Amino acid sequence: MIYSLKGELTHWEQGLAVVECGGVGYACRTTMNTLAKIRDLDEVKLYTYLHVTENSLDLFGFADNAELASFKQLISVSGVGPKAALSILSDITPSKLALCIASGDSKTLTKSPGIGTKIAQRIVLELKDKVAKEQKINSVDLQSTIMPVGNNISEALTALQTLGFNPAQCASALSGADPDSSVEDLIKFGLKNLA
Repeated sequence: MIYSLKGELTHWEQGLAVVECGGVGYACRTTMNTLAKIRDLDEVKLYTYLHVTENSLDLFGFADNAELASFKQLISVSGVGPKAALSILSDITPSKLALCIASGDSKTLTKSPGIGTKIAQRIVLELKDKVAKEQKINSVDLQSTIMPVGNNISEALTALQTLGFNPAQCASALSGADPDSSVEDLIKFGLKNLA
């Protein structure tokens, strides 16, 4: 219905941005990540989602289409409402969310306020195949999610993928590694976690 809003950011507070377009101020519920991107701008553009329930119409706005797509995926999971989706997307980026889902890491999702173990596991279970198809996580994204490209971790990640493991598994296996370790030690660390 309303694809996007472009106008002056007249007010913002935690979880809310008001964008004035043509003399009308639209209150958009949003994430902390979006607020961090737009709060210092005079003119903003938010990609929106209108959530309609029996008792309310709520407009949600996001700084980019990736965050909007992640929001829609999250609220498609039974038991996950807009408030929970905003909580998750305020803590992690869409690419990190896709990595968590693809690698089966429900524990990271429970760090967001209001997200319990059962809901986090349901999100991973219901979205795992969808995320793998839609996001098409590639090794460059995974490398930059873990550590800057060009270090020992990225070399170890490439080596593990050469052994036949998928990028999401490799990234998850190396996520707790010491970046100062040698490539050989990192590969051993990764293989131990993949076994």
